[in-house]
Amino acid sequence: MPSLSALKQTAFVPGLQAAEANALVAASGLRVNDERVRGRGAGLNMPGRYEINSREVFDDGWSSLEDLAPFKTEVQVEKPRTVITKNQSPDLSFDRSINPYRGCEHGCVYCFARPTHAYMGLSAGVDFEARLFAKPDAPRLLERELSRPDYKVQPIAIGTNTDPYQPVEKQWRIMRQLLEVLEAAGHPVGIVTKSALVVRDIDILSRMASKGLARVALSVTTLDRKLARTMEPRAATPEKRLEAMRALSNAGIPVSVMAAPVIPGLNDHEIERILDSAKAAGADAAGYILLRLPIEVSPLFRDWLLRHYPDRYRHVMSLVRSMRGGKDYDAEFGTRMRGTGPYAWQISRRFDMAAKRLGLNHRKAPLRVDQFVPPHGEGVQLSLL
Repeated sequence: MPSLSALKQTAFVPGLQAAEANALVAASGLRVNDERVRGRGAGLNMPGRYEINSREVFDDGWSSLEDLAPFKTEVQVEKPRTVITKNQSPDLSFDRSINPYRGCEHGCVYCFARPTHAYMGLSAGVDFEARLFAKPDAPRLLERELSRPDYKVQPIAIGTNTDPYQPVEKQWRIMRQLLEVLEAAGHPVGIVTKSALVVRDIDILSRMASKGLARVALSVTTLDRKLARTMEPRAATPEKRLEAMRALSNAGIPVSVMAAPVIPGLNDHEIERILDSAKAAGADAAGYILLRLPIEVSPLFRDWLLRHYPDRYRHVMSLVRSMRGGKDYDAEFGTRMRGTGPYAWQISRRFDMAAKRLGLNHRKAPLRVDQFVPPHGEGVQLSLL
C-alpha cells in the first residue's frame, strides 16, 4: 500500500501522467527513513539490477523503523589485477583512466557512475554513497603497467567516474601515491574533482604542471549553496571549489571549470555566472555536460526532485525528455553529453558565447607526452643491457 506521504508528494505535480505517478509511488516504497540517510543524496536503496532476490524494509508493527541505525560509510579493500582502464568512446578526449575508489561519498544524486555498483551486488542508491571500495594496490599496479615494454604514453584521466578526492582520500591517500608514481615517470595526468582536498597535492601538481604534465578541472554545478547541499551533500561548497581553483591557478597549475551537469529548469540559468566566477578564480578553460540519467539514476533523480522540488518536477523532466528524444536518457554516442533539440542548442550557444566572451578555451595547451621514462615496476623483467 503506498504511503500517505508518497501520495501527497505526487499531488504537488499537476498534470503528472498516471503511469509515472504510479511508478513514483511504487518507488517511494523503497525510500529509506530520512533520519537514516541524513546528509546523503539518494533517498532510495533499491536492489542491484542483477540480484535475484530483493528486500524491502517496512514497519510490521513489532519494532519501529526509527530504531534502525543511520547508514555509515564503510570501506572495503578491492584488489584489482590492473588499474588503467581503456575506452574507445568518441565522446571522450582521453583513452585511459584510473579510479582509485569505487563508489563516492559525495552523494551527488545525479552521478552517472551509480549503476556500476550493481556489479558488486549493491544498490546504486544509498549503497553507492555509503559502501565504498578502495584500491590501495593501485600505485604499485600503475608502476607495473607503465613499465611494460608495449606501453604507449598518453594522458591518464583520474576522476572521470568517481571522485579521487572524496572524503575517504584523507585517510587512504591513494590519489597522492598515484601522483607520486606519475611524477617520477614524467607521465601526463588530467584530474576532475569537486573537492577542495586537491589543494593538498599542490606541491606535486605544481612541479608536474611546470613541465606541462598536469591539468585540474573543478566541477562547479551551482553557486546556490542550498541547492548544492541537497544535490551533492558531502562535496565541497561552491565557494570552497572556487577557492581551490584560485589556489591551483596561483601555483601555476592550469585549471578548467566543468559546469556539469547542466540540469534544465534547475541550474541552467547559472551557466554564465559559473563561468564568470571560474574565470575570476583563474580558470583558463571550460566545459559542460548535460544531465545524464542512465538506468538506476533516473528513478533516483526523479525521486530526489519530487522530494526537494515537487513544484518543478514536471517542468524539469519535460525539458530533459525534450533533449533526449522523449526519453529520460539516450546513450547514443555524439549526443549523450549534449542532447538534441532546440533547448539543447540554446544551452550550447549560451555556453559557447559566455566562454568566448571570457576568453576561455583559447590557449589550452595539450599535456606533453615526450618526458615519459618507464619505471622499473614490480614483476617486470629488466633489460639485459
